[in-house]
Amino acid sequence: MITSAEIKKKALRKYTDYLRNVAAGITFQQIEIPCNKKASDTIAEYQREFYDIRSLSKEVKGYGYTIEWKTIKNKMLGTQDFPSKITFETADDFERFLQKVKEVADFRKNVALINGKFSKLQHWIEKYPQKVIDNSEDWNNILKVLDYFSKNPLPKLYIRELPIEVHTKFIEQHKAVISELLDIVIEEYVDKNEKDFEKRYGLRYDEPMVRMRLLDKTLATSYFSGLDDITIPVSLFLKLKMSISMAYIVENKVNFLTFPPVAKSIVIWGKGYGVASIKDSELLKSTELIYWGDLDAQGFEILSQFRSYFARVKSLLMDKATFDKYFENDLGTPSKINAKLNLTTEEEELYSYIKTNNYRLEQEKIPQSYVVEKLKCRFV
Repeated sequence: MITSAEIKKKALRKYTDYLRNVAAGITFQQIEIPCNKKASDTIAEYQREFYDIRSLSKEVKGYGYTIEWKTIKNKMLGTQDFPSKITFETADDFERFLQKVKEVADFRKNVALINGKFSKLQHWIEKYPQKVIDNSEDWNNILKVLDYFSKNPLPKLYIRELPIEVHTKFIEQHKAVISELLDIVIEEYVDKNEKDFEKRYGLRYDEPMVRMRLLDKTLATSYFSGLDDITIPVSLFLKLKMSISMAYIVENKVNFLTFPPVAKSIVIWGKGYGVASIKDSELLKSTELIYWGDLDAQGFEILSQFRSYFARVKSLLMDKATFDKYFENDLGTPSKINAKLNLTTEEEELYSYIKTNNYRLEQEKIPQSYVVEKLKCRFV
């Protein structure tokens, strides 16, 4: 025979659908709980089960589930009463049995509150009623946030700067639910390609930084009051404009720091695959570009990636002669890239050779004198 605990478990499974109907304004219809479980084989067990199920019924408690009994003659138990149908006949019976009266009352209040401000959230409420409940105490503040963004989409402020009357950490602590709602409330302004909250909704954030050195003192004096080692947020670097002849992008920090002087030129620390962050740079669209990476599979793969942003990129010291001269039998990281890369014929041949053997020549192992010599020979 079904137990009162099993009835509660099955009733809880129907609770979400009940909330959906409440949110949709659908009149309550009685809820039936399947009760076709076989009774135990001993009279003692039957009596225990009988009194258990009856003890929490509406017949005894005045609320809860209603039991329809059917008298059956059982070979083991004799003639006994068994439940043939269990139902919750009213919303009050259902809520009181589950001890959800206050929760449902708050849910109704919050549904009205939300819909009063943003009727377009009705579908979300019906789909995720538990989320309305999980944030029961926070809806006034959540709605303040939504109201601000609906009037000021893409505000270009840090979260802590937003002039919303909620405590400073509220948005940060409720990003998940606020994000779902903003996707609906300001749908036309949302950058759906971004998962990061700040980027998705046009806020300022702690950006990655771009570090560059000015290799010509004249440039440093003209643009940065003589400063020649500059670190700025990506968004500002992308807008940067200077009159230069060449921009070098190097993979590793040591080579960035020791890059020799070159007239009308700058060097940027690419940080490996970090080159993606500067692909929309105004400055790089209008100057010659040289990329210098490690002589390993990843170095050429980064070169190919960078060349996909700027087709005119040339490589520096990523040739067979340099490799043969300074290679010390070091091994690299195996590459899983199988796609055709954007490399010259010579680069492709060296890449294939290095990748097949998992060889690696790091930039730092190329002497500074050799770097200076090649720069003078080729680009200065």
